[in-house]
Amino acid sequence: MSVLSITRLDYNSANFNQQLESRLNWDSTEDLQIHQRVMEIISAIRKCGDQALIEFTNLFDQCHFNSASELELNRELLEQAWLNLPRAQALALQAAATRIRAYAEQQKLQSWQFTEADGTVLGQKVTALDKAGLYVPGGKAAYPSSVLMNAIPAKVAGVGELIMVVPTPHGETNALVLAAAFVAGVDRVFTIGGAQAIAALAYGTETIPAVDKIVGPGNIYVATAKKLVFGQVGIDMIAGPSEILIICDGQTNPDWIAMDLFSQAEHDENAQAILISPDAAFLDQVEASMNKLLPEMERSEIITRSLLSRGAFIKVNDLNQAAEISNRIAPEHLELSVADPESLSLAIRHAGAIFMGRYTAEALGDYCAGPNHVLPTSGTARFSSPLGVYDFQKRSSLINCSEAGAKDLGKISSVLARGESLTAHARSAEFRI
Repeated sequence: MSVLSITRLDYNSANFNQQLESRLNWDSTEDLQIHQRVMEIISAIRKCGDQALIEFTNLFDQCHFNSASELELNRELLEQAWLNLPRAQALALQAAATRIRAYAEQQKLQSWQFTEADGTVLGQKVTALDKAGLYVPGGKAAYPSSVLMNAIPAKVAGVGELIMVVPTPHGETNALVLAAAFVAGVDRVFTIGGAQAIAALAYGTETIPAVDKIVGPGNIYVATAKKLVFGQVGIDMIAGPSEILIICDGQTNPDWIAMDLFSQAEHDENAQAILISPDAAFLDQVEASMNKLLPEMERSEIITRSLLSRGAFIKVNDLNQAAEISNRIAPEHLELSVADPESLSLAIRHAGAIFMGRYTAEALGDYCAGPNHVLPTSGTARFSSPLGVYDFQKRSSLINCSEAGAKDLGKISSVLARGESLTAHARSAEFRI
């Protein structure tokens, strides 16, 4: 295997900003053929419902369903998958679910109101969504953590019904995924996937209930479908490639840092792993660790392509500069592998999740730390947040005017409404003065 050499950037270089932007860019060009195909699938589902859903499922997943009733997995099957898990997997799944649920419980929004001096009551009513849909990749792919991270916040929020869809290519199900659905309290599971599953959740069919919001990861067809049905339903986010940014003072075991970078690079060749340090010798040590550890990795080819195409080592003068660069990148995952992560975290404004200290590997957050692993990518941490209970709740404003309050507010409203030439607005307020 050839020696892995990571692209080096230096904060003090005259063209540093240009080099950094070039490294951060990735080709997210939407394939118009995919877009057109997904539109056709959505149209067919809206027009033909279950019939189109069965046809697409049999075509794309090489299944042999004859009726829509065959698409649903009953609760007993989910429970059986849970009961048959090896003990170590069952204990790990339960421990992760417990921690994720405990963290989610802290996020619940509460209704509130206050009464003004004249008796007018203002407030906010918080209610859960009636129905939510959860997309889970299927077949040989096993992402039970994704089930827990998406389903548990929905259940904690009080969602009335949580519908999970998971494709089963060649009829193949994954026991861990089904067990996770049971542990998380998913209400119904359908063996459908792809753009057709997103369309079915958005618009409903004779068998699949229409939901209010769709969450969960998927391939380009799933992501494109989520974009196209947004507005009919809510969606969580359109996720880009996985990202990790590590700020290290040079005192952490370089093998640890190398493996942390690998942990995201192994997702796919577009994933991005960046290390920032004021210690140039440490960057050399981490690169040496990478070359030592890479042959041990099952996904070494993917890791290599990711690191060569999008990875970077950035040399800075100090940790303040490291924080400045991190805020420009707004990474999905940020590790502060330094002596005083609490102080450095005060300088961080944009990050999906911040992993504090030398012992906090990003991978812990992926599975069982408690906070959600569904995070904003591609710089969107500048304006968005991790998935949480609040994504399955909505807020309604409460306004209850007293007679005195209606008079005072009516006068203000009248002036402003007439200033906008909206006479009916003005008179509606004036009638109560």
